[in-house]
Amino acid sequence: MRDQLEDAHQHRDDGYGRAQHRTNTDLPKRLYKGVAVAPVAGGFTVTLDGRVVKTPGKKIAVVVPVADIATTMAAEWSAQGGHVDPAGMPMVRLINSALESGEAMVPAFRDEVLKFAGNDALLYRAEGPQALVDDQEAIWDQALVALARHFGVRFQPTIGIIHQPQPAATLARLGDGLQEQGLLAMTAMVSITGLTGSGLLAIGLLHGLFTRDHVWTAAHVDEDHQIGFWGQDEEAAARRAVRRREFDTAADVLECLRN
Repeated sequence: MRDQLEDAHQHRDDGYGRAQHRTNTDLPKRLYKGVAVAPVAGGFTVTLDGRVVKTPGKKIAVVVPVADIATTMAAEWSAQGGHVDPAGMPMVRLINSALESGEAMVPAFRDEVLKFAGNDALLYRAEGPQALVDDQEAIWDQALVALARHFGVRFQPTIGIIHQPQPAATLARLGDGLQEQGLLAMTAMVSITGLTGSGLLAIGLLHGLFTRDHVWTAAHVDEDHQIGFWGQDEEAAARRAVRRREFDTAADVLECLRN
Protein backbone atom coordinates (compact mmCIF):
# COMPACT_ATOMS: atom_id res chain seq x y z
CA MET A 1 0.00 0.00 0.00
CA ARG A 2 2.80 2.43 0.83
CA ASP A 3 4.57 1.59 -2.44
CA GLN A 4 1.36 2.44 -4.29
CA LEU A 5 1.17 5.71 -2.36
CA GLU A 6 4.70 6.72 -3.22
CA ASP A 7 3.98 5.98 -6.86
CA ALA A 8 0.84 8.14 -6.65
CA HIS A 9 2.82 10.95 -5.04
CA GLN A 10 5.39 10.72 -7.80
CA HIS A 11 2.73 11.03 -10.48
CA ARG A 12 1.14 13.93 -8.64
CA ASP A 13 4.49 15.68 -8.38
CA ASP A 14 5.05 15.01 -12.07
CA GLY A 15 1.71 16.58 -12.90
CA TYR A 16 1.34 19.43 -10.45
CA GLY A 17 5.08 19.98 -10.23
CA ARG A 18 5.46 20.62 -13.93
CA ALA A 19 3.83 23.99 -13.53
CA GLN A 20 6.25 24.87 -10.74
CA HIS A 21 9.24 24.28 -13.01
CA ARG A 22 7.86 26.05 -16.05
CA THR A 23 9.11 29.44 -17.08
CA ASN A 24 6.57 32.19 -17.47
CA THR A 25 6.69 31.77 -21.25
CA ASP A 26 5.26 28.26 -20.82
CA LEU A 27 2.32 29.44 -18.71
CA PRO A 28 -0.81 31.15 -20.05
CA LYS A 29 -0.83 34.90 -19.66
CA ARG A 30 -3.25 36.49 -17.26
CA LEU A 31 -5.84 38.12 -19.51
CA TYR A 32 -8.32 39.17 -16.81
CA LYS A 33 -8.31 42.04 -14.33
CA GLY A 34 -11.35 41.73 -12.12
CA VAL A 35 -12.10 38.69 -9.94
CA ALA A 36 -15.35 38.35 -8.01
CA VAL A 37 -17.61 35.84 -6.27
CA ALA A 38 -21.20 35.79 -7.46
CA PRO A 39 -24.31 33.92 -6.26
CA VAL A 40 -25.87 31.74 -8.97
CA ALA A 41 -28.40 28.94 -9.16
CA GLY A 42 -27.03 26.07 -7.10
CA GLY A 43 -24.56 28.10 -5.08
CA PHE A 44 -21.66 30.42 -5.86
CA THR A 45 -19.23 30.94 -8.70
CA VAL A 46 -16.09 32.90 -9.49
CA THR A 47 -16.12 35.42 -12.31
CA LEU A 48 -13.19 36.84 -14.23
CA ASP A 49 -14.09 40.22 -15.69
CA GLY A 50 -17.72 39.23 -15.24
CA ARG A 51 -17.44 35.84 -16.97
CA VAL A 52 -18.11 32.63 -15.05
CA VAL A 53 -15.01 30.46 -14.65
CA LYS A 54 -15.17 27.04 -16.35
CA THR A 55 -13.14 23.88 -15.88
CA PRO A 56 -10.19 23.54 -18.28
CA GLY A 57 -11.15 20.19 -19.81
CA LYS A 58 -14.90 19.75 -20.11
CA LYS A 59 -15.65 23.49 -19.84
CA ILE A 60 -18.12 22.99 -16.98
CA ALA A 61 -19.25 26.14 -15.20
CA VAL A 62 -17.64 26.12 -11.76
CA VAL A 63 -20.42 26.32 -9.18
CA VAL A 64 -19.90 25.35 -5.55
CA PRO A 65 -22.48 25.14 -2.75
CA VAL A 66 -20.51 27.15 -0.18
CA ALA A 67 -19.42 30.77 -0.45
CA ASP A 68 -16.16 30.20 1.45
CA ILE A 69 -14.94 27.73 -1.17
CA ALA A 70 -15.70 30.19 -3.95
CA THR A 71 -13.94 32.94 -1.98
CA THR A 72 -10.81 30.80 -1.66
CA MET A 73 -10.83 30.09 -5.38
CA ALA A 74 -11.28 33.78 -6.13
CA ALA A 75 -8.29 34.60 -3.92
CA GLU A 76 -6.17 32.12 -5.87
CA TRP A 77 -7.21 33.68 -9.18
CA SER A 78 -6.51 37.16 -7.80
CA ALA A 79 -3.06 36.14 -6.55
CA GLN A 80 -1.85 35.23 -10.04
CA GLY A 81 0.71 37.60 -11.52
CA GLY A 82 1.35 38.18 -15.19
CA HIS A 83 0.84 34.46 -15.89
CA VAL A 84 -1.57 31.86 -14.49
CA ASP A 85 0.27 29.11 -12.64
CA PRO A 86 -1.93 26.14 -11.64
CA ALA A 87 0.65 25.09 -9.04
CA GLY A 88 -0.39 28.07 -6.95
CA MET A 89 -4.11 27.26 -7.15
CA PRO A 90 -4.75 24.11 -5.10
CA MET A 91 -8.43 24.86 -4.42
CA VAL A 92 -9.12 25.63 -8.06
CA ARG A 93 -7.44 22.38 -9.11
CA LEU A 94 -9.31 20.30 -6.54
CA ILE A 95 -12.73 21.71 -7.43
CA ASN A 96 -12.05 21.41 -11.16
CA SER A 97 -11.06 17.79 -10.63
CA ALA A 98 -14.28 17.10 -8.73
CA LEU A 99 -16.55 18.72 -11.31
CA GLU A 100 -14.88 17.02 -14.25
CA SER A 101 -15.09 13.64 -12.47
CA GLY A 102 -18.84 14.05 -12.03
CA GLU A 103 -21.38 12.65 -9.59
CA ALA A 104 -21.16 9.22 -11.20
CA MET A 105 -17.70 8.79 -9.64
CA VAL A 106 -18.86 9.25 -6.03
CA PRO A 107 -19.39 5.50 -5.35
CA ALA A 108 -15.93 4.75 -6.76
CA PHE A 109 -14.42 7.43 -4.53
CA ARG A 110 -16.10 5.88 -1.47
CA ASP A 111 -14.77 2.47 -2.47
CA GLU A 112 -11.26 3.90 -2.84
CA VAL A 113 -11.26 5.38 0.66
CA LEU A 114 -12.62 2.12 2.13
CA LYS A 115 -10.05 0.10 0.22
CA PHE A 116 -7.29 2.09 1.89
CA ALA A 117 -9.02 1.80 5.26
CA GLY A 118 -9.12 -1.98 4.96
CA ASN A 119 -5.37 -2.10 4.33
CA ASP A 120 -4.50 0.98 6.30
CA ALA A 121 -0.99 2.05 7.20
CA LEU A 122 -2.15 2.42 10.82
CA LEU A 123 -2.87 -1.31 10.96
CA TYR A 124 0.60 -2.51 9.90
CA ARG A 125 3.21 -2.02 12.58
CA ALA A 126 6.99 -2.15 12.45
CA GLU A 127 8.92 -4.90 14.22
CA GLY A 128 11.63 -2.39 15.12
CA PRO A 129 13.49 -0.29 16.01
CA GLN A 130 11.84 0.18 19.37
CA ALA A 131 11.66 3.97 19.10
CA LEU A 132 9.55 3.64 15.93
CA VAL A 133 7.40 0.93 17.51
CA ASP A 134 6.76 3.21 20.48
CA ASP A 135 5.84 6.17 18.25
CA GLN A 136 3.44 4.05 16.19
CA GLU A 137 1.77 2.70 19.31
CA ALA A 138 1.44 6.10 20.96
CA ILE A 139 0.01 7.93 17.95
CA TRP A 140 -1.71 5.25 15.88
CA ASP A 141 -3.34 3.39 18.77
CA GLN A 142 -4.94 6.64 19.93
CA ALA A 143 -6.42 7.14 16.46
CA LEU A 144 -7.73 3.57 16.27
CA VAL A 145 -9.34 3.84 19.71
CA ALA A 146 -11.12 7.06 18.73
CA LEU A 147 -12.46 5.47 15.55
CA ALA A 148 -13.46 2.25 17.32
CA ARG A 149 -15.45 4.15 19.94
CA HIS A 150 -17.11 6.49 17.45
CA PHE A 151 -18.23 3.77 15.04
CA GLY A 152 -18.60 0.91 17.52
CA VAL A 153 -16.13 -1.29 15.64
CA ARG A 154 -12.92 -3.19 16.26
CA PHE A 155 -9.66 -3.36 14.33
CA GLN A 156 -7.04 -6.06 14.00
CA PRO A 157 -3.58 -4.47 13.72
CA THR A 158 -0.66 -6.70 12.82
CA ILE A 159 3.13 -6.61 12.88
CA GLY A 160 4.83 -6.76 9.51
CA ILE A 161 3.43 -6.49 5.99
CA ILE A 162 1.48 -9.72 5.60
CA HIS A 163 -2.13 -8.89 4.76
CA GLN A 164 -4.47 -8.93 7.75
CA PRO A 165 -8.17 -8.73 6.76
CA GLN A 166 -10.28 -6.41 8.87
CA PRO A 167 -13.71 -7.50 10.12
CA ALA A 168 -16.40 -7.11 7.46
CA ALA A 169 -18.66 -5.42 10.01
CA THR A 170 -15.98 -2.81 10.66
CA LEU A 171 -15.65 -1.92 6.99
CA ALA A 172 -19.43 -1.84 6.62
CA ARG A 173 -19.79 0.64 9.49
CA LEU A 174 -17.01 2.82 8.11
CA GLY A 175 -18.71 2.71 4.73
CA ASP A 176 -21.95 3.86 6.31
CA GLY A 177 -20.07 6.89 7.57
CA LEU A 178 -19.39 7.93 3.98
CA GLN A 179 -22.83 7.39 2.49
CA GLU A 180 -24.11 10.93 2.96
CA GLN A 181 -21.05 12.56 1.41
CA GLY A 182 -21.36 14.11 -2.04
CA LEU A 183 -18.97 14.83 -4.89
CA LEU A 184 -16.91 17.64 -3.36
CA ALA A 185 -16.54 15.92 -0.01
CA MET A 186 -15.54 12.59 -1.55
CA THR A 187 -13.07 14.24 -3.91
CA ALA A 188 -11.48 15.89 -0.88
CA MET A 189 -11.52 12.55 0.96
CA VAL A 190 -9.72 10.77 -1.87
CA SER A 191 -7.11 13.53 -1.89
CA ILE A 192 -6.59 13.30 1.88
CA THR A 193 -6.41 9.52 1.72
CA GLY A 194 -3.80 9.61 -1.01
CA LEU A 195 -1.73 12.30 0.69
CA THR A 196 -1.73 10.56 4.08
CA GLY A 197 -1.81 6.93 2.98
CA SER A 198 -4.69 6.36 5.36
CA GLY A 199 -8.39 5.99 4.75
CA LEU A 200 -8.88 5.73 8.51
CA LEU A 201 -7.30 9.11 9.17
CA ALA A 202 -9.37 10.65 6.39
CA ILE A 203 -12.58 9.21 7.84
CA GLY A 204 -11.64 10.39 11.30
CA LEU A 205 -10.99 13.90 10.01
CA LEU A 206 -14.32 13.91 8.18
CA HIS A 207 -16.17 13.03 11.39
CA GLY A 208 -14.29 15.54 13.52
CA LEU A 209 -12.42 12.90 15.54
CA PHE A 210 -9.00 14.38 14.76
CA THR A 211 -7.60 17.80 13.98
CA ARG A 212 -5.78 18.20 10.70
CA ASP A 213 -2.46 18.58 12.56
CA HIS A 214 -3.07 15.27 14.36
CA VAL A 215 -3.81 13.60 11.02
CA TRP A 216 -0.68 15.01 9.41
CA THR A 217 1.49 13.93 12.34
CA ALA A 218 0.01 10.43 12.35
CA ALA A 219 0.54 10.12 8.60
CA HIS A 220 4.25 10.88 8.95
CA VAL A 221 5.29 8.79 11.94
CA ASP A 222 7.54 6.58 9.83
CA GLU A 223 8.94 9.46 7.79
CA ASP A 224 9.61 11.58 10.86
CA HIS A 225 11.43 8.68 12.48
CA GLN A 226 13.72 8.48 9.45
CA ILE A 227 14.26 12.24 9.52
CA GLY A 228 15.22 12.03 13.18
CA PHE A 229 17.76 9.35 12.32
CA TRP A 230 19.16 10.56 8.99
CA GLY A 231 18.26 14.24 8.96
CA GLN A 232 16.00 16.29 6.68
CA ASP A 233 16.48 16.27 2.91
CA GLU A 234 15.82 19.67 1.36
CA GLU A 235 14.00 18.40 -1.73
CA ALA A 236 11.92 15.97 0.32
CA ALA A 237 11.00 18.80 2.68
CA ALA A 238 9.88 20.94 -0.27
CA ARG A 239 7.71 18.11 -1.64
CA ARG A 240 6.22 17.57 1.81
CA ALA A 241 5.37 21.27 2.06
CA VAL A 242 3.53 21.07 -1.28
CA ARG A 243 1.62 18.00 -0.10
CA ARG A 244 0.72 19.76 3.14
CA ARG A 245 -0.76 22.65 1.20
CA GLU A 246 -2.84 20.23 -0.87
CA PHE A 247 -3.88 18.40 2.31
CA ASP A 248 -4.95 21.64 3.98
CA THR A 249 -6.94 22.58 0.88
CA ALA A 250 -8.85 19.30 0.95
CA ALA A 251 -9.38 19.65 4.71
CA ASP A 252 -10.70 23.19 4.11
CA VAL A 253 -13.29 21.77 1.70
CA LEU A 254 -14.52 19.30 4.34
CA GLU A 255 -14.64 22.04 6.96
CA CYS A 256 -16.53 24.45 4.69
CA LEU A 257 -19.08 21.79 3.77
CA ARG A 258 -19.51 20.78 7.43
CA ASN A 259 -20.05 24.36 8.54
